[in-house]
Amino acid sequence: MLNALRRLDPLIVLIVTAVLIAVVLPARGQFAEVFAALTNIAIALLFFLYGARLSTREALAGLKHWKLHLTILAATFVVYPLIGMALRPLSFVVGDELYLGILYLTLVPSTVQSSVAFTSIARGNVAGTIVSASLSNLAGVILTPLLVMLCMGAVHGIHIDSSVFLEISLLLLLPFVLGQLTRRWVKNFAAHKATKVVDRGSIAMVVYSAFSSGVVGGIWSDIGIAQLFFLIVFAVALVSAVLWLTRWVSARFGFARPDVIAIEFCGSKKSLATGLPMASVIFATGGGQLGLLILPLMIYHQVQLMVCSWLAARYARQEPAAEAR
Repeated sequence: MLNALRRLDPLIVLIVTAVLIAVVLPARGQFAEVFAALTNIAIALLFFLYGARLSTREALAGLKHWKLHLTILAATFVVYPLIGMALRPLSFVVGDELYLGILYLTLVPSTVQSSVAFTSIARGNVAGTIVSASLSNLAGVILTPLLVMLCMGAVHGIHIDSSVFLEISLLLLLPFVLGQLTRRWVKNFAAHKATKVVDRGSIAMVVYSAFSSGVVGGIWSDIGIAQLFFLIVFAVALVSAVLWLTRWVSARFGFARPDVIAIEFCGSKKSLATGLPMASVIFATGGGQLGLLILPLMIYHQVQLMVCSWLAARYARQEPAAEAR
């Protein structure tokens, strides 16, 4: 039992804790406003650290492998949104709000940390994954709001103000650029293990804020156990399907095994760290609905970590056997 607890992802523990605290002690009134401001500061610091950690030289060198990056970007911002739109009939199963949450999760960028970690474990192209995941997050600053306008605006009545692009750029892109510009002075600090507190803490703060608004708005009475169970099963099915699709397509395109692994892990991921801050800006006028909109992404994030952890370990065991032959 103790070993199982030690193996739990600290981020998962923090997210669950944030949800429980929000249910018992939700942020209200002036405290909610102050906490929202602190959350934005934490998010900006998180992306400053992302920028400071990324080697500019490695990034420029990695850009030469453009076919790899285009394939991953296509999986993230073309294939996933098409899947999300094709899943429209799910609204009759889980309701319109949760379906919009499912659609939104298909529109957000790929992850950086877990994509790189799993690619490394599976002995894939780590350098290519770092560049592709970073490009995905930078492109997502523009592409995700555009996709929300395109996929959720006309059909579902979600209104996105043009100021969203500026707000997201100031919140995510500007700190990233500042991190790159000051990297020579802060890279050692950014790489320190202590900064992981910012990585995990900022996500937990967004989750607490979003779920608090849901509790205060009284929307959680609309969510049943059956719907939560469905979202978990759906997440397992979607992760598995996209992992298979990205592997099949990249193999057909003639990519080498390390690149296939990079495409599979980076092209199948969805970023909680980027998706939640974007949601808080894009759906700022949604009030209590924000909690429902991010719930599918939160569940999907946990499921993708568990499925990809198993798959990366499996690939790592296969590699020595392949070398022996």
